[in-house]
Amino acid sequence: QVQLVESGGGSTQSGGSLRLSCVASGYLGRRYSMAWFRQAPGKEREGVASIDTEFITTYKDSTEDRFTISRDSSRNTVYLQMDSLRPEDTAMYYCAMAPGMRRTTEQRFYDYWGQGTQVTVSS
Repeated sequence: QVQLVESGGGSTQSGGSLRLSCVASGYLGRRYSMAWFRQAPGKEREGVASIDTEFITTYKDSTEDRFTISRDSSRNTVYLQMDSLRPEDTAMYYCAMAPGMRRTTEQRFYDYWGQGTQVTVSS
């Protein structure tokens, strides 16, 4: 069983930055993918970025130039650095883990999910 705990959410103004963290525990295996998703009020959950154990990353088009996903293998931690935040980035952000090298943010591949951390961006 894998447990994921997110942190780092909060409130900021448009143009600000936040860094989200996700700590994974339990049996992860040698090859796996981690991703960030978000869900805004009244909208479906969408993928933001993913990274695998070979540090290959994928991004949603609208966030690629502002968000950076990274990982610290020694700490089983994945980060999402979010810069130039916009009000439309307001959402609950979730961390998820998929066995294997998925290199995608398609939700169906991700078996384990955290509880989420709220990000609010005001104009």
